[in-house]
Amino acid sequence: RRLMTLLRESDHPLGARELAEVTGQHVTTVRFHLDVLTRESAVRPVRIPPQGRGRPSTGYLAVRRSAGYQELARVLADQLGDAAHRSEAAVTAGRAWAAKIEEFDASVSTLDDAQRLVTTAQSELGFAPETQPVVDKRGVAIRFTACPLRALARTDSDVVCGVHLGLLREQLDRAGARGEIQASLHPFVEPEVCLARLARAGSGPELRNADSDLVEQST
Repeated sequence: RRLMTLLRESDHPLGARELAEVTGQHVTTVRFHLDVLTRESAVRPVRIPPQGRGRPSTGYLAVRRSAGYQELARVLADQLGDAAHRSEAAVTAGRAWAAKIEEFDASVSTLDDAQRLVTTAQSELGFAPETQPVVDKRGVAIRFTACPLRALARTDSDVVCGVHLGLLREQLDRAGARGEIQASLHPFVEPEVCLARLARAGSGPELRNADSDLVEQST
């Protein structure tokens, strides 16, 4: 996220060594993250001509997303029906999304397994989960500090967060947790943070597993 912020704010390509100096990270670490961002089409590499003798170097520019992306997402969200059915349709869509994602080689039988799967899978999708979960008597809570559709989630949380909840539940079910580990999602417990809770089946009324029990707003 720090690299993306620097690249978005820059009016010229930045190289790995320059980014390493600014962030205080080792240049190898910076190159690793730049490779990931390049594969995700978040940045694009460009050749920087040498100043004087020498070989060209590689710089990076942030990819500017289409201005119509959020508008398109909102139009699609509006097609899911009235308020009584939007959340249920969103969870179903999230499960379908999870079915199309490459599965992780993971088997979930404990809360620790579930936490590791969710952290790994959601990190790959850009939700930036914190690696240290909050553990209490109700189970495990994982904070998501980023969201690829946060702007839309602020106005249509039933749809965006419903899709996210369906994604979480399907990933857990496919890893063997069906009927054993339940997930609920609480949007915007802080201005930039959402919270997922994982618990054993039957551990509390807030974690019912029916898809009609959709995203629960946190107070």
